[in-house]
Amino acid sequence: MARVLTPLPLRRVAAEIALLTAVGVFMALLGPFGSGDNPMGERLVYWLSLILGGGVFGITIDETLGRRLPGFWRRLAVDSLLMTPAVTGLVQLVAHLMFGAGTPLPFLPGLAFQVLVVCIAVMALRQLAWREAPVVIVEVPAGEPDTAAAFRQRLSARRRAAALLAVQAEDHYLRVHTDAGEELITLRFADALAELAATPGFRTHRSWWVAAQALETVRWRRGRGEARLSSGLLVPVSRGQAAALKQAGWR
Repeated sequence: MARVLTPLPLRRVAAEIALLTAVGVFMALLGPFGSGDNPMGERLVYWLSLILGGGVFGITIDETLGRRLPGFWRRLAVDSLLMTPAVTGLVQLVAHLMFGAGTPLPFLPGLAFQVLVVCIAVMALRQLAWREAPVVIVEVPAGEPDTAAAFRQRLSARRRAAALLAVQAEDHYLRVHTDAGEELITLRFADALAELAATPGFRTHRSWWVAAQALETVRWRRGRGEARLSSGLLVPVSRGQAAALKQAGWR
């Protein structure tokens, strides 16, 4: 079975930063834990430093450990508890750099509890924001074999029963698009085409294959085209691959 890769795409990174920034601005406006006594500019720098910096700890823990845990609350508890010591240290560092003093040692447990509360809120918001849609099960009519089943075994467990929409070649990997999301696997495009030879579909481009049942519309322009799939994904159609689509009625 191919090894499944789970990189964090640039768009996801940008969205993570935007989410944490919004939380940091909200905390600066709210001014909790006595920070409201400081000018707005200082509050913005203080809370953005803490939320963005703490978010790095939380995301790292969640991506390496938390996502392996079953259940929303168990994952949230482990993430929040593990990141609290590091974020507490970050609070001390930022307070020292900005105000010249941190929390005295006897009051550190109280500070850690405040940090834990904020960590729980931020990580819960993040989990809700990135909660994955439920898997849609593909029902194959009796007597018709599921020809893509063997290929889908290369995917992670939650996508093996999902509808296969398209396969896209990316360097030495394949990006597999399903109605339960997408993921990268290590497999040659030519080998994928061979495995999917019995599955109704079209090679639309030198680096794209799409399932016939996923096609919604095809727009043509000067011999080339653009196919829209049921997921909203737009797929290029090259001149060399246009004939098969047109013969199938996509004119």
